[in-house]
Amino acid sequence: MISIHGAQNIEMESGTETFVEKTSKLYQDYDHLYLRIFATESIAVLIEDGDVTRPELLKAIDRLQQQVKTIPGVVGTASVASVIKDTNYQMTGQHIIPDSQGEIRSIIANRSSDIGMLLPDDTHAIVWVEMAGDSTDNERIEILRETEIAAGQSGFPPAYGVIVTGDPAFSIAMNNEMTTSMVPLLMISALLMLVVLYLAFRHVRWKLLPLPIVLLGIIYTFGAMGYLKIPLSMVSMSAFPILIGLGIDYAIQFHNRIEEELERGEDEAQAVIETIKHTGPAVLIAVTITGLGFFSLFTSSVPMIQDFGKLLLIGIIMCFLSSLFLGVTVIYGLDTHIKKKNNKKGINNHNSNSPKLKMPSPITSSGPEDSKIEQFLKRTTAISIKHPILVLGIAGLMCFSGLYVDSFVPIQTDVKTFVPQDMPALIDLTHLGDIIGGTDALNIIIKVDDSADPEVLRWIDEFSEHEVERRSHIYDASSIVPIIKSMNGGIIPDNSADIERLYQQVPQMQKDRYVHGKNMLLLNFGIGNAVTDIGLKGVRELTGIVQEDIAWMSPPPGVEVTITGNSVVFTTVIWSLTSGRVAMTLTGLILVFAGLLVIYRDWLKAITPVVTMFMVIGWAGGIMYFTGLEYTPMTATLGALILGVGSEYAILMMERYYEEKDKGANPAEAMYASSAKIGKAIFASGLTTLVGFSALIASPFSMNSNFGLVTVMDVTLALLATFMVFPAVIVKLDEWRERKKAVHTNNTRQRDRFIFNSPDVDAQ
Repeated sequence: MISIHGAQNIEMESGTETFVEKTSKLYQDYDHLYLRIFATESIAVLIEDGDVTRPELLKAIDRLQQQVKTIPGVVGTASVASVIKDTNYQMTGQHIIPDSQGEIRSIIANRSSDIGMLLPDDTHAIVWVEMAGDSTDNERIEILRETEIAAGQSGFPPAYGVIVTGDPAFSIAMNNEMTTSMVPLLMISALLMLVVLYLAFRHVRWKLLPLPIVLLGIIYTFGAMGYLKIPLSMVSMSAFPILIGLGIDYAIQFHNRIEEELERGEDEAQAVIETIKHTGPAVLIAVTITGLGFFSLFTSSVPMIQDFGKLLLIGIIMCFLSSLFLGVTVIYGLDTHIKKKNNKKGINNHNSNSPKLKMPSPITSSGPEDSKIEQFLKRTTAISIKHPILVLGIAGLMCFSGLYVDSFVPIQTDVKTFVPQDMPALIDLTHLGDIIGGTDALNIIIKVDDSADPEVLRWIDEFSEHEVERRSHIYDASSIVPIIKSMNGGIIPDNSADIERLYQQVPQMQKDRYVHGKNMLLLNFGIGNAVTDIGLKGVRELTGIVQEDIAWMSPPPGVEVTITGNSVVFTTVIWSLTSGRVAMTLTGLILVFAGLLVIYRDWLKAITPVVTMFMVIGWAGGIMYFTGLEYTPMTATLGALILGVGSEYAILMMERYYEEKDKGANPAEAMYASSAKIGKAIFASGLTTLVGFSALIASPFSMNSNFGLVTVMDVTLALLATFMVFPAVIVKLDEWRERKKAVHTNNTRQRDRFIFNSPDVDAQ
């Protein structure tokens, strides 16, 4: 109940703060200087499918514009209707739309340079509704809703289509899609796991119990998420199917072990003690190492990846606690209840010959499916132990080949490709971009001592002309300079006083777009659909070229120039995220190895799981390359996830291996026994983890779907490595260490015997 209350505080986030750390200069330049001072976000009302110069249509556009002006939070509007009214007022003194289509066409022809974004052609007109760049999500939603209502009430002729679109509409629709798609993903994951548990975990009683136990852990995670103010983003929403897959591992391990202890004839209390004594530390170590793998996600500079890491860390802890306390307690209670019930009927609980009441063994096969699994595990373990050099040679060759080709895997960084391609808001936004040619821009903030300095304005004029002429992907430039020149006969005044006088004549809304007080100016370079046309790499290179040009055509002394804007921010962030995956993976490897070394204080126990998962990382890169998959901001985290998820299987197997060795078995015997006793539980938990990840494939977001597909493959590889690579590594290293220890012991005995039998010793 406390967690459900906390979950009410969860907020959706998809803005700049999910991509950029608030303390970074990149964020401060974009948010504090650009968004809060100059930027506006625009909702576009697109009117199409007919002649947009007809008087009755333009009057409907005018009615719409007058209505949206009154919406709280709207800072400005623009349409061809207002341009025509203003021009008509200058010509006739009447601030109205002319009734003659000929007059309208004449005005449009005379003002063609001013209405390109308002009237792209004769069949499309756009009304721009502007809001502050730092408007809250609730403000954007309300303005969009009111604009849609106003568009419906403006009386557009029936033949015309009216579409309300733009970046704010797209962002709002994406947030809604994220929220609505999360619940079906969790339901699909849970349903698939029911099937897998029924099939793969049928050798124990109450085979479906792990699922409600782990779902309770997920509820705890939701609560912690709300109380700790961890937002839900496009990335963090994928954590929950992952947590279901991981959490059910813990529940299965405890469930499997307590059933094993009960089958041996232990009373319930002793079975609980043995379960916690042997399985508790093993699973806790697995949770710790999984957490260290996930901890490498904090090396990312992207807040939503850090939030993803926080959510995974909290989630595995909650699922572990749920499995440890609730899972074991429920089985204890159920078994006690059954024994009491049987005692009343005079039935021997553990030795009854009744097939209905006899407890199925968690180890012994109970059906054809179980025997096939056991046979498969025995065969793979046998091959691995008997031919370790061959197995490790092939695995190593595939690993290093995969690591080599991994650098050639393409990176997908176009954010619009991550969302459902049939989403109406995306289709409308793409349609708008096709009509107006794209609105990507480089926003250049110029800090000055005097915004009316003629020398600064002349530099802006010359630099703008140079970039538009010389750089093929810069199509236009906008600033206060063309406005001042048009008001002063095409030239920039020679003194600040004249420029200040002209500033006072510029409409305030127009001036505020380019001038902030006395110390800041804005220059915009239009780059069309650059993010789509030349990709993030191209935008990065273009930004670098402009920076070099600024250094070459340096501004007047004392002037500071900063390049920022939406394109620059997202290009920098997503590129650094995807290209930083190698450093993230290496950090994870070091953390996992260091953690195991601290826990076990044994280099062999520390290195074996790391070597096993290193193989998987290499294999994964090879599969990505040969299957034509692409890296995205989410799959860039896979190295950390493989370490976190896959290490668990190797650690659980290793813990059982050393438990068998402590009973007197040699390395090979201990490995065979471990594979037989815990292998089926690991296989079942791995299968459920696979199913948990596979639910992501059904996500409407292609980034999440791609992530689900890749993680399913990687978890499969982790299971394969646990049963093929791990036995070869640990048995080979353990035998080598035992031989070395035996040689050392033998040498010590010979030395002691030599010393004991020497004449000096006899004399003494």
